[in-house]
Amino acid sequence: MPAVTFRDETATGKALASFQVGDLPGSMTARELIRLRVREEVARHNARPGRRFTGLVQPTDAEADLNGHRPREPRRLDWERQAAVAERAFLSNGFFMLAGDRQVEELDEVVDLAGDPELVFIRLVQLVGG
Repeated sequence: MPAVTFRDETATGKALASFQVGDLPGSMTARELIRLRVREEVARHNARPGRRFTGLVQPTDAEADLNGHRPREPRRLDWERQAAVAERAFLSNGFFMLAGDRQVEELDEVVDLAGDPELVFIRLVQLVGG
């Protein structure tokens, strides 16, 4: 079963952060991949809530800082709320998702995961969620 690397980059191509998720089916929609990514990063945060959250979507009460987002109080996050914000942001060009050498343009677009691909996320605006 394939593994996918989720990587964030700046608009100029500078790598910011990455992590990998394995044991995935051979293909998934962009929506499923975005939700998987958000669920994974929220689960990692909730396992050890701290003063900083590094993820695709900024929690509602957090302030952006150099290496992530600082919630006012350390707390557990709701991944479904964060994922809904991420989906809306994708639809309004808040970030781009690249699969290999092509841009994924629709949430229901199927992405082939054969060969352990790398998905690149390029944020264009701050994404604020739950």
